[in-house]
Amino acid sequence: MSALPKCPQCNSEYTYEDGPNYVCPECAHEWPQQAAEAVEEKRVWKDANGNVLQDGDSVTVIKDLKIKGSSSVVKVGTKVKNIRLIEGDHDIDCKIDGIGAMQLKSEFVKKA
Repeated sequence: MSALPKCPQCNSEYTYEDGPNYVCPECAHEWPQQAAEAVEEKRVWKDANGNVLQDGDSVTVIKDLKIKGSSSVVKVGTKVKNIRLIEGDHDIDCKIDGIGAMQLKSEFVKKA
């Protein structure tokens, strides 16, 4: 069996090497071998205690968090249900009862 990757466009298994590229004979798509060999790492989100977070988890806030542009505060112990993990500095997208939609940093929460 061939250890060559399948075509990223048409998913054909009949790819071949042509110099520094892979070529698909079915759709004529060419792509570099270095890009195919690069391993894509998935990001892992962790809470303040090092537990892995996933979409849909419930978390508890471990520190009073001031809300920018407002005089309100998210208090310690506030439970947030059904989080969504996103890329960026503030990596948790959620809705907090009484406050509304906001984004939190995973370093300020613990898994409930």
